[in-house]
Amino acid sequence: MKQSDKIKIAIASGKGGTGKTFVATNLFYSLKKRDYDVDMVDCDAEEPNCTIFINGDLVGSTDITHKVPVINEIACAYCDKCRQYCNYKAIFLLPEAKIIKVIEELCHGCGACSVACEYGAIKEKDVVQGEVNRYRLDNGCYLTEARMKIGVMSPVPVIKAAISKAGENNIKIMDSPPGTSCPFIHTVARADYVVLVTEPTPFGLSDLRQSIETLDGMDKRYGVIINRAGLGDTKTYDYLKTNNIPLLMEISFDRKIACHYSKGELIAKEDIQWREKFIGLFNNILKHYGDSGN
Repeated sequence: MKQSDKIKIAIASGKGGTGKTFVATNLFYSLKKRDYDVDMVDCDAEEPNCTIFINGDLVGSTDITHKVPVINEIACAYCDKCRQYCNYKAIFLLPEAKIIKVIEELCHGCGACSVACEYGAIKEKDVVQGEVNRYRLDNGCYLTEARMKIGVMSPVPVIKAAISKAGENNIKIMDSPPGTSCPFIHTVARADYVVLVTEPTPFGLSDLRQSIETLDGMDKRYGVIINRAGLGDTKTYDYLKTNNIPLLMEISFDRKIACHYSKGELIAKEDIQWREKFIGLFNNILKHYGDSGN
């Protein structure tokens, strides 16, 4: 990889517990130790945990807000247009009783209700959705963490802010939220290449299929890591081979790995052979990213 090249890599999975944070943190550490220009973004805003494995100095924390409507009930004509314009059902209205309320937890801050109102009855206020924390590490690398506020319905604004506030290094590793819903989509949409971490079990394969269907619909390039290899059956391998999907890496079902992980330790830091394996993973990603198609 030339220093002028840039790539954003999302580490994702169809379900929680497959090992995506394990892969993301060890890949980041391995590249950092090789003096690559690399930054990391913890996009799992509902439960960020990369700081358990990667220590840095907190250099900034920013509240992330969005606009929520405030309705002046005296000026309101109770015409129902604001409620009709709201795609998220965030406005409760009883015209006969002259009752109108904003359900702030459902509001996405899109501003459609303000556009709909012809009577100037709607103003807006800032509501905190979460925060973005930035940690400085050695070698000029940064870890940027998205952390949503408890009780907020969607982490998407915080995730988008964290990605935009991440460092300017050539390589960005994004630890994606699990699943295939909006937080996942808004993370991988900003990636050049997606690494899907799965396990060779029926549940793992089912969730992998869903993730791949989503990425195909987004026209994203991707490859797969099989974690806990040797634990289940061969159906995941058969699926990858049949659909010509790159198998980027296998991680064995190993007690040593589990012990280090449970202590908040990086296997790439404790074992140089694993560090080389993650460098090999990065080279595999670049190879397949450079190919046409998957």
